[in-house]
Amino acid sequence: MQKIDPNYIVGLVDGEGSFTVYVRDPDSSKKVKRRTKVEPRFYLKLIEKDRDMLDNLKEFFGCGNVYFQQDKRTNHQDCYRFEVSNRDDLKNIIIPFFEKNCLQFNSKKSDFKLFCQIMKLIDKKEHLQEFGLRKIFLLKKKMH
Repeated sequence: MQKIDPNYIVGLVDGEGSFTVYVRDPDSSKKVKRRTKVEPRFYLKLIEKDRDMLDNLKEFFGCGNVYFQQDKRTNHQDCYRFEVSNRDDLKNIIIPFFEKNCLQFNSKKSDFKLFCQIMKLIDKKEHLQEFGLRKIFLLKKKMH
């Protein structure tokens, strides 16, 4: 594995990465197939020929997985996605890295800040109570 510069990772994530949280709508009457009510994720998606960079990121962080992601849209290529969904890895590896190595784009900084707030609520187990789930749902709506 080649050594990756943290600034390079920041630039890559600014352009192609995402901090997101899948949240079950507390007001939805539909039966949702998600196992949990709140699923935080950090991911980065690149075209198929750049998969080796995602493997390097997995090795750099020591967590996460690389998945194939087929894209059937016109003029789009199949991709690979490096994703971290384990809450302990997000809390102990991903968040501290980006707290130390600041994102540059305001939109990405904002999403990261909201992601951190949501992770703190999850850490306090607030996502298991209706008021906490609503709070997380409203924070998620502010993310891109």
